[in-house]
Amino acid sequence: MATNKGTTLAMGGRGHGLKSKAPAMATAGPVSIWMILFVMLPLIYILFISFMTRNTFGGIDYSFTVENYTEMLQPLYLKVIFKSLKMAFVTTVVCLLVGYPLAYWIASKPPKLAAKLLMLVMIPYWTSSLVRLYSLNLLAMPNGFISLALMKLNIIDKPLDILYSDGMVFAGLLVALLPFSVLPLYSSIEKMDRSLIEASKDLGANSFVTFKNITIPQTFPGIVGCIILVFIPALGMYYVPEIMGGGKVMLIGTLVKNQFLVTKNWPFGASLAILLIFITLAILWIYTRFAKLEDLEVC
Repeated sequence: MATNKGTTLAMGGRGHGLKSKAPAMATAGPVSIWMILFVMLPLIYILFISFMTRNTFGGIDYSFTVENYTEMLQPLYLKVIFKSLKMAFVTTVVCLLVGYPLAYWIASKPPKLAAKLLMLVMIPYWTSSLVRLYSLNLLAMPNGFISLALMKLNIIDKPLDILYSDGMVFAGLLVALLPFSVLPLYSSIEKMDRSLIEASKDLGANSFVTFKNITIPQTFPGIVGCIILVFIPALGMYYVPEIMGGGKVMLIGTLVKNQFLVTKNWPFGASLAILLIFITLAILWIYTRFAKLEDLEVC
C-alpha cells in the first residue's frame, strides 16, 4: 500500500510539475521555435557555406576550403572593411555627442513635457527610412535647397558637389540611427540619482568633475547601449550607402549584398557576414569586461 501510494504521489507530482511549466512553455515555446527555425538554422547554414566554394555557374560546390576567409586579406577588401569600421566609429561618436546632451536636456524636463519631446524625436521616424534618405538626396542635389540657399546668401558661387559622396552616406547614417542613441541615453539619465550630483556640488566639485565622477558612471549602461545600437547597424547597413552613395561608396554591407545578389559568390558573402557577426560578438565581449549584460536592459 505504501509503495502504491508513493508511486501515485510521484506521478501526481510530475503531472503537477508539467502543469506548472505549461504557461511558460506556451509563451516561450513559439518564440523559441521561431528563433531556431529563422535565426539559428540560417546562421548555421551561413557558417557552413562560408567554408564551401563557388562553382563556375555561381552555385555552391560543397568542398571544404578556407579561401573565403583568406580572400578578405586582399588590399581591396581590407580597404572596404577598414572604411566601414571608420564610418561606423565616426557615426557612433557623433550620435553620442549629439544624443547625450539632447537626452540629458529632455530628462531634465517634467515628465509630461519630456514625453512630448521624446515624441518629437520619434515622429520623423514614423515615415519610411527610404523616404527620409531620398529627401536628403533631393536637398543635396546641385539644384537642391542646400546649394540654392548658400548661393542666395553669397556663401558659394557654384552648386555644391556633395551628392553621392562619403559625406552624404555619413549624413544618411546619422539620420537613420540618431534615435537609437537618444532613447537608451534618456532611459539611463532619467533613472540617475540626482542627489549625488547635489552632494558633489555641495562638497565643492565643479561641473566637469561632477560630470566625470558622478554622471558618467551612472549613465554608463546607456552610453554602452548607444554604442552597441548605433555601431553595429552602421557597420552592416547596405541600403544607406546604396541610396546616399549612389553605388560609388562601397561599405561592407554593400559588399555582402553584392556577393549574394550580383556576383553570386555566396560562400564569400557568407564569410563576410560571419565577420560581421564576430565583430558584434567582440563588442559584446569587450563590454562584459567592464559591466554586466543585464545593464543593457535600459535600452
